[in-house]
Amino acid sequence: MVYSNLRSSQKISNYRRVVTKIGKVLIQYFPFNKIRILGLKMCGFQVGKHVYAGPDMIIASILGDTSCNLEIGDRVAIGPRVTIVLSSDANWSNLNSYIEPIKGRVVIKNDVWIGAGAIILPNITINEMAVIGAGAVVTKDVDPYTVVAGIPAVQIRKIR
Repeated sequence: MVYSNLRSSQKISNYRRVVTKIGKVLIQYFPFNKIRILGLKMCGFQVGKHVYAGPDMIIASILGDTSCNLEIGDRVAIGPRVTIVLSSDANWSNLNSYIEPIKGRVVIKNDVWIGAGAIILPNITINEMAVIGAGAVVTKDVDPYTVVAGIPAVQIRKIR
């Protein structure tokens, strides 16, 4: 079972789990941006200045695992219902014997705009001044000054 196989260096205290869970609830459900940003920080994520995190944002990660991380730069705009996947596994399924969990970090650099409903998978860097179209599924790094859209997200133009 993945949840019990975390290395001791990756385990966190029950108090930290509760704080992280409260942070995730604030991120997803609270109506005020400042409180959603506080929720991101409560989860231990790095958040820059002048960041907007839209309502109904989901951060998917294993609650007791500290090896996954999210970094958000300055002046980032994240639309509503965006999902950022930091880890994914089959929970308590026997599939865990065959398929390793996917874990990683997501880095969103300065001045990025992420459209509503976008999904960002683990181990992705979205470079500065990039735009992620609404509903896009980001499966690979996004170059600076680039607009991507689609499933999977592909470059549709460069920003001059």
